[in-house]
Amino acid sequence: MLASRFELEFMSEQKNQSCDILVVGSGASGGWACKRLAEAGLKVALLEAGRPQSDKNFTEHKPPFELKYRNQAPEILRKTRPIQSKFDICNEYTQDWFVNDLEEPYTTPAGQPFDWMGRLRMTGGRTNVWGRVSLRFSDWDFKAASHDGYGEDWPLSYKDIEPYYDLVEKYVGITGSAEGLEHLPDGQFQPSVPLNCQETLFRNRVKEKLGRAVMPTRSANLTKPLNGRGPCHYCGPCERGCTTHSYFNSAFTTVADALATGNCTLISNAMVYKVLMDPDNSHARGVLYIDRNSCQPREVNARAVILCAQSQESVRILLNSATSQYSNGLANSSGVLGHYLTAHVRSAGGSGEFPSIRSKPTPEGGGPHKPLGIYIARFRNLQNAPPYGKFLRGFGYEGESATEFTWDAPGFGEAYKKALLEPRNTIDITGFGEVLPRWENFVELDPSVKDIYGIPVLKIHMSDSENERAMIQDMGDSAGEMLEAAGAKNIRTYANPSAPRWALHEAGMARMGTDPKKSVLNQFQQTHDVKNLFVMDASGFTSNPCQNPTLTIMSLAVRSCDYLLSELKRGAL
Repeated sequence: MLASRFELEFMSEQKNQSCDILVVGSGASGGWACKRLAEAGLKVALLEAGRPQSDKNFTEHKPPFELKYRNQAPEILRKTRPIQSKFDICNEYTQDWFVNDLEEPYTTPAGQPFDWMGRLRMTGGRTNVWGRVSLRFSDWDFKAASHDGYGEDWPLSYKDIEPYYDLVEKYVGITGSAEGLEHLPDGQFQPSVPLNCQETLFRNRVKEKLGRAVMPTRSANLTKPLNGRGPCHYCGPCERGCTTHSYFNSAFTTVADALATGNCTLISNAMVYKVLMDPDNSHARGVLYIDRNSCQPREVNARAVILCAQSQESVRILLNSATSQYSNGLANSSGVLGHYLTAHVRSAGGSGEFPSIRSKPTPEGGGPHKPLGIYIARFRNLQNAPPYGKFLRGFGYEGESATEFTWDAPGFGEAYKKALLEPRNTIDITGFGEVLPRWENFVELDPSVKDIYGIPVLKIHMSDSENERAMIQDMGDSAGEMLEAAGAKNIRTYANPSAPRWALHEAGMARMGTDPKKSVLNQFQQTHDVKNLFVMDASGFTSNPCQNPTLTIMSLAVRSCDYLLSELKRGAL
């Protein structure tokens, strides 16, 4: 059944096409928008900049020796993807899923490097290769400004989005455990992936000695069958696809559902240039895109337009859609569009060994490979504790463990062989911290550079403030503290500047708010200025809490689509 639903439809080649709703981008939010609206009976056109995805492209079970270069020639990859290849999951297996950096560049100011990685050109977008960590936000996040006085509160609360978290989690399939934390709400979980020996020891001792919550990672990997998708079989490289559809990828879930209705049409290889407006500039009438194969411009008309292209990409479209009325970008009467870029700091953490555990290592490639390990919940600047004086907000950790041979064992002959077989049990934890939204972190168009399709590119301005630098140091120090409390040996910690690599969780450049003078979108991700134009990716985030954003991106999209449907029903769009 899945194979037949995975067949992709194409619009007929014609200059002007029309539909009820036009969705740009097929990732986390775009897939949900198409599913929700097509299942409601609307005719939806889905414009995707990349090519169709299918199971035949998945290589999670393919050994390196079947590849031309055995996945051992990164210098070849760097010739066309010097930025994307810094992201280790862009490799010989998956390179053609990612943009060619030479054909689709971006720029940065001197002295402010920024690695814009994870730029996909496949149906499913980043959900093809995402880390799958799925965490809810709470009112400690939505109302953070009320707690510490910095920035703006979101124009919604946890109660507003809670039923949509429930809906999305039940469909996606999130493995996890209930922990009863107010600042990291529990969800609709499938059974969690069990912790191994060193993870269990680490969790128990960190809780006992430091009072911090360590849990199995809440992840979009199935542990029970769901809607024809099989449970994870622990093969390891999720980022190369999954033929059993055990992790969430919008290409074979939400997008497939939308196409199966007969109400959604996928237009592949469509590089959206700009949103087109009616002559009076009051309503969006569609988009102009460039066909990646023919390099010819085409138009699609619609009653409403939804941008889900990824944070920077959606803002780029809006900036390129400037009109006489909105000279600094479409729907930008506030002047806020492009500003308040955020991403998570992730340049601090630590690792340690647990020699007391006698787990037996297996040969390379043998044994199960858990999709993810542990998550350590935020413990700074929370309720019933004095504010942490060094910085605002907080951070969490993602952790992985391994049991390996002691490859650097000393000695020769029999002594070396014996030492080699001694297990090395390790835990490695990496902090993910909130970046405060600041005006001076922003994107703009670079008028001197265009991509291969003739579309002006972005210039990205990003740097850390003193708040992030203090947080990074604490992330490294606290990692060492927890590893020591757990009894680890050979502890190594690090705390480095973020640049040029922040986590691939960019957000905030078309922020939501109640005041149209200080925001681009309302609480339903509808632009204040153009009522039939919505932006449903993370660019609408008012702030960017330390939890991974994808679950919230999806839940907000479903909520906003329900609002859009109600507005269409009452004739307001």
